[in-house]
Formats: sequence, C-alpha cells, structure tokens
Amino acid sequence: MMKNNYPLEWLDRLILEHLNPNHADLSLLSEAELALISEQVLKESGRIQVRIKNEIFALRRKRQIRLQVRKYHSILIYLLDTMMDSQKSSVFQSALLQGTAEAVISCLDGLLSFLEKRFSVYLSLDERVPVTYLLVSAKELQLKMKKIKKRIVGREEVRQVLSAVLGELAGCISVQGRSRVTYRQLLYERTVVKDLEEMDYSDNSDDSDDSDDSDGQSLFSMLDHKLIELNFNSYSYISLLIKRIEAKVQMQEPLSQKLSLLHLCFKEFSQIHSNEKLFFNAGQHHLKTVMGNWFRHELEYLQSELAAVSGGRESAVADKVENKVECDLSADQIGIILRAADEARVVKSRSMSLVFQRIVPHLSTAFKRDLSYQSVRSKSYNAEENDKNIAILTLEKMIKKIRSY
Repeated sequence: MMKNNYPLEWLDRLILEHLNPNHADLSLLSEAELALISEQVLKESGRIQVRIKNEIFALRRKRQIRLQVRKYHSILIYLLDTMMDSQKSSVFQSALLQGTAEAVISCLDGLLSFLEKRFSVYLSLDERVPVTYLLVSAKELQLKMKKIKKRIVGREEVRQVLSAVLGELAGCISVQGRSRVTYRQLLYERTVVKDLEEMDYSDNSDDSDDSDDSDGQSLFSMLDHKLIELNFNSYSYISLLIKRIEAKVQMQEPLSQKLSLLHLCFKEFSQIHSNEKLFFNAGQHHLKTVMGNWFRHELEYLQSELAAVSGGRESAVADKVENKVECDLSADQIGIILRAADEARVVKSRSMSLVFQRIVPHLSTAFKRDLSYQSVRSKSYNAEENDKNIAILTLEKMIKKIRSY
C-alpha cells in the first residue's frame, strides 16, 4: 500500500484504473497478477479500517467526524457502483477476472459495514441506498440466510420462529418492488442477519430464574429475547408469539391457573429489554406496545371470567342460605322432634340418619345458620328435660293451631 494520507488510495486506483475496462486492457492481466490482486485486497481491507478509525479518532469535533465518516461512506459507495458497472463488461466473463471482481466487491462491502456499524450515529440513515449497493447487500444477506437455514435447531417453537423471521427478511431483502430503501432499513436487516448468524440454536432454553414453563424452560427463547430487543415487529412473528402463549395458557386448569400463568408470562416479557429506536416495520406499532396491549386485554378477560365464576359460586351459596327455613327452636330441640317423627313413623326413611341428613341442612336457628345433621342427631339421644319440655310445648302450640282451622 502506498504511504499517503488517503486510506483508499490503493483501492481507488485499482477500481478506477487497473480494473476499469474503459481505461485498461484487462485481458493483459495474467493469472498470477489477478491472484496477487485478490490476495492484496484481503490485506488492504484490514489496513484501511485501521487507518480510517485512527483518522476519525484523532478528530475532536463531532462536525468534523460526521463530515469525515460521510465522506468515506460516499466514496466507498461510488467505488462499489463503479466496480459493479465494470463487472458488466464482457471481459469479466473470465472466471479469473470474475473472482477478482468478487473479492473487490466483498472488500468494499466489508468496509461499508465497518463504517455503518462503528459510526452509524454520524451517518444520515434516512438517505436512499443506491441500487448497486442494495444489490450487493441483498446478495450477501441471502447467502448468509441460506447458511442459517441449514443450522441445527433444538426446539420446535424456535424452528418456527426462525423460519418465519427468515421468510420476512427474504421478502424484504428481495430488490424487486423496493422503490426506496434507506440506510436505516438496510443496517437493521444486516444487524438481524448478523445476530441470527452468531446465535447458538442447538439448545434455545433460557436459564432465567423466572422460568415458568412446565418443562422448566422459559417461554421466551434466546431467539425471542434477541428479536424483542431488536423490535422485530413483524405481524407473523407477533402472531407466533401470541399463539404460543395462548396454547400454554389453555393447557392450564382451572381459570385461576390460566390467569396466574398469563401474569407470569407478562412479567417475563416486560423484563426483556427492547430498543425503542429500532424497528423492522416502520408502519407497525412497536412490538412491546402490541404485545403489552394484548397481554392487558387477555388479563382483563380472564379476570372477568374468574369473577363471573366466583360470583356464581357466591350466588349459589347465598341462594342456599336464603332458602333455609329458620326454626324458633334450638338444635337440641329440633333433634328431639325429628327423632320422634322418625320413631313414630310420621316420616319414613331407610334410617334415622338419612332423615336428619335430608332435613337438617335446610334448617337454621336464630343463633346458628348452618347446622350439622350429625351433631343434631347425636344431641337427640342426650336430651335435657328443659329441651324436652320446650319441644312438647311447641307441638302443643301446633295442635292448638290445627284445632282452630
């Protein structure tokens, strides 16, 4: 590399002069020369990154840094456009030249990624991405996604999510129909693919202490954590999340358990960090907002269902209490009269115990709302004289009434 103050000097000359079919006879390049260029391109990429980084870090003012970052970003895109145009020439049909061109394009793409990730805050991310740069990025991302698809995934639900996410990304990355793609969108897609590429899918169980799933695994996998963090707010991914939670909740019985699990799921979801500035779909609400609203509505529904069930039980108990007949007698006195009715065969049943069992639960006294039929029956065998006299007086009062009819 030449010693000068312009880090891109070597790449600049290579693309604009030595590999430009309008300025040089590329057929004169030997196999050895092309191999040397490809080898040098790999070395140059690392050197350029170091020089640009050192140059930018030496600047003091944000305005200077911003201008420098945008300058190199624009130059790299221009060089990429030029290389892509040169590649259309018939001379690049040669396998050796094609390989060299691919190495140069890969180098430029890597340098652009370096600037976009390291110094994204200084770039104007809402500017439109040139079509040539978009084509290169799409090709690179598609190759990475093919590799991700071949990865071994441990859990079925993670396989479903990964398949849905890759499908969404494939639709977006396809250049067809993309009239205006911004650097913000492209950088987001690159970030998601990079994180998917680096993730370990062999065992996506989460060792969180708040794990509430019945098999000991967290409801949200490491992939979920990453997608929620990146606000991957696609409709298909949100639908998968909701269906999974609904399936887990529906497996619980009774209603109180459903409500408890949903509360725990909401708690775990709320604790997952999500970047408010990132988004997959600009036209869709933030993933946290959509899921938060869904959780609240579901919790309200289950709470109302549980209240209705509880209210029905309380109503049944109240009806039972209201339907009781209050006697102006004590439990002992009621026991004496019922025993006498059974033994005198006024009421007939298979046993005295059954008489008490069928009648006593429907009776109450001024001092006791709920009477135990076993207790009333046992007391009828140990009647006190006072209770006997009151029972007799009560029956005599009834006789008088009958005579008055």
